[in-house]
Amino acid sequence: MCLPAWGRARMAAQRLSDLARLRRVRDRIDREYTQPLNVEALARDADMPAGHLSRQFGLAYGKSPYAYLMARRIERAAALLLHGDLGVADIRRMVGCSSPGVFRTHFTELVGLPPHAYRLRAVGTVADMTPWVPEQATKTGGLAITRA
Repeated sequence: MCLPAWGRARMAAQRLSDLARLRRVRDRIDREYTQPLNVEALARDADMPAGHLSRQFGLAYGKSPYAYLMARRIERAAALLLHGDLGVADIRRMVGCSSPGVFRTHFTELVGLPPHAYRLRAVGTVADMTPWVPEQATKTGGLAITRA
């Protein structure tokens, strides 16, 4: 006969194990954002079913693994647009976005300006501009953008 406390302890241990795996997935996305990543591969490496990983990642970090990956890519692209001499297409490829349309859509959604406009606005005013920081997901699934 099992005591109720044993069941609670086992559930708590499983939750801690899941959180550690989710942190490793997040850290991998942060490290390898330029590489082609998909939820199935991330889940396989975390030894979790893909659906479970997506649900738990969303609960822990406020957005899906794909949304988190795109936020990292756009964050890096925005920094390169402000401080680099590369063209938008080169930067898009550097951060791991193969599709110009997907890159432009996500960039505009997260930053509030298309990449070219973001760069043009920054010309001559880089010292006045602060980089954007993805804060947390809103209830609609988008990112709330704040200025640092």
